[in-house]
Amino acid sequence: MVFRSFMDIALQEARAAADRGEVPVGAVMVSPDGNVVAQAGNRTRELNDPTAHAEILVIRAACTLAGSERLPGYDLYVTLEPCPMCATAISAARIARLYYGAADPKSGGVAHGPRIFSHKQCHHVPEVYDHIDAKPSEALLKAFFAKRR
Repeated sequence: MVFRSFMDIALQEARAAADRGEVPVGAVMVSPDGNVVAQAGNRTRELNDPTAHAEILVIRAACTLAGSERLPGYDLYVTLEPCPMCATAISAARIARLYYGAADPKSGGVAHGPRIFSHKQCHHVPEVYDHIDAKPSEALLKAFFAKRR
């Protein structure tokens, strides 16, 4: 089987989030049969919801479609290293593989910060693939925050 990245769709969602004034993070959930079942960008400001990160939105949508709180065999693509909240949700949902773009030394929860997947309390550890299309993800974030300063 040939690997196909869905990060291009996640980047489209991140750009749309930036256009809405949200931190430009996008996510895509892919089912075990290779179909995109959910895609979203951050909506924390729009929804007045601090949990409305792109990852949480696609996990909620995919779980609704699957009729289950667990998503074994699913792949999650995110433009930025998930924060601790999102990493915990990824573990709770039993997502098989996590692909992310830019590292987040300040707020990340996978390779930085609390490193959620390395804790004894973590019930499930997905396969993690980092730096997938990291450069465009980083450029989008830098441009967004440069406009804010």
